[in-house]
Amino acid sequence: MLTLSLLRHAKSSWKNPALPDRERPLNSRGIADAPAMGRAMSERGIDPELVLCSSAQRTVDTLALVLPELKIEPTVVYQDSLYRASPEDMLDLLRRLQPGARSVLLIGHNPEIQELALELIGAGPKGPRDRLSEKYPTGGLVVITFTAGLWSSVDVGSGSLTQFLAPRDVRGDAAS
Repeated sequence: MLTLSLLRHAKSSWKNPALPDRERPLNSRGIADAPAMGRAMSERGIDPELVLCSSAQRTVDTLALVLPELKIEPTVVYQDSLYRASPEDMLDLLRRLQPGARSVLLIGHNPEIQELALELIGAGPKGPRDRLSEKYPTGGLVVITFTAGLWSSVDVGSGSLTQFLAPRDVRGDAAS
């Protein structure tokens, strides 16, 4: 079985409107939410062996705050191609993964990461699937399992949604 965790970067700052989109850092809420999501991952046994991370500043910052909270030290690969990657491009990237890592964390951007999640999920509880269809909040985490033994066999609709967490779920407040 394979496990794919999809993490949308934490809340980013718009403080400097002249800053190129790719260079936007996290804002204070994002800085607080990212380690909380890392702790939630660790508490739930989500232990990625491989992390594929967009090279945009906000995804790099998110990962830097998540990593210390994890129980294992995964291999990390920063991918320029994940910035503005289409769902099809992300799926192709996953399919090209060599055997070895059975648990992968991909950190990217919306709306593409939400579209990828919705395309891959063919089963799982209706409530979280409906919630994911409505909104994939910043810092949100989707965990999808596949019965396939190789990433090259992962296909549209072949995954089962096992978890969908937003920062507010682990903070316990109503902010999103």
